[in-house]
Amino acid sequence: MTMTILERDLSFAVLPMGDGADRPGEFGNTMRAHPLARQELPLDPRYTLYNRRLTAMSMGAVPADEAYWRLRRHAILRHTAELPIEISGPDAVRLLNLVFTRDVGKTPVGRCSYQIACYDDGGMMLDGILVRLAEDRFWYGQADGDLTDWMRAHARGMEVRVSDPDIWISQVQGPESLRILADAIDGPYPDRFRYFDATRVTIAGQEVVVTRSGFTNELGWEVYLGPDIDVAAVGTRLLEAGAPYGLTPVAIGGARRIEAGLLNAGSDFDASVTPFAAGLGGMVDLAKPDFIGKSALAAADRRQRTWGLRVPGGVARIGDALWRGGVPAGRVCSAAWSPFQTCGVAIVRLDDPALGPGTALEVACRDGEVRPAETCPLPMYDRERKIPRGLAVERPERR
Repeated sequence: MTMTILERDLSFAVLPMGDGADRPGEFGNTMRAHPLARQELPLDPRYTLYNRRLTAMSMGAVPADEAYWRLRRHAILRHTAELPIEISGPDAVRLLNLVFTRDVGKTPVGRCSYQIACYDDGGMMLDGILVRLAEDRFWYGQADGDLTDWMRAHARGMEVRVSDPDIWISQVQGPESLRILADAIDGPYPDRFRYFDATRVTIAGQEVVVTRSGFTNELGWEVYLGPDIDVAAVGTRLLEAGAPYGLTPVAIGGARRIEAGLLNAGSDFDASVTPFAAGLGGMVDLAKPDFIGKSALAAADRRQRTWGLRVPGGVARIGDALWRGGVPAGRVCSAAWSPFQTCGVAIVRLDDPALGPGTALEVACRDGEVRPAETCPLPMYDRERKIPRGLAVERPERR
């Protein structure tokens, strides 16, 4: 049995055990659970590993289509496994500018920025959201991977500390999300809370950092939960504030983040993919001083190879499942069914960088059928990202 067949025909999940089960032993740190994971347990969750943390990949009580419409029309709560790293000290900006492809100095205190880390050859290591808490203090909520040791190795001779603040992130997303925030906080709503802003608020008597960000491209916010607060109290308040809006925990996003073109580290890109090939060339600032991978990126092919794909009548199978006129044409990186577009949607990486949106392909689907499909730009709609900015408030009709 080949690895390809294993990947196609088998799936693996972590299931929560009852209170009478053996407690984690010496390997407990390899799959730590979110401190609010108990909110998910009544919903029949199945977990996967991400940053050596557990994150719900499905919930039997909240099917994918139901979670999609709650996100698009109301609000959802997701306990993520993103791993925040703290970078602090006089040389924090210097180190971050060495590691990331954009100028960190342009991110003011109280703001966030999307940042990519690359290897020397220009291949992508991972991405994430950088939060500037002070002039010399940052949190970087990284995608799946290991950036801590990489940063420490490149911090030689610098006055900077790279540490794990033991923080977990939860997100409330959807058109009702900001109303839920207003009801959840103890005091007044922040005077200024724009897209990609970061601020401190008090929820259930606990001071927390919240950011106008999320992995859905819907209106939403994220809360950073540290070890020095009563996390359970915050979680209870969130559910209480969200109850009038039908807020409930859901699993990791599928179709919506694919439609939005939000790439997942390890599947939609890896070390063999440059930011240009991933469609993220705008996140590379070749005019700034030297950073890891700059020389290679300056000489790299600037053409994009990562696009969306619409599949009428089916969901693409992940893997080398694309053909053009019977000739292999690329890889399906992520795929799901879109209840809104009523078709399969996918993120694909094409072998030929000369191809782009509007390319007719054949794709192998999960049900064993081969169907016609067509590439499209990413995001698939809301190209100006008006929805997460709060500039587009229409809610799609449920289909």
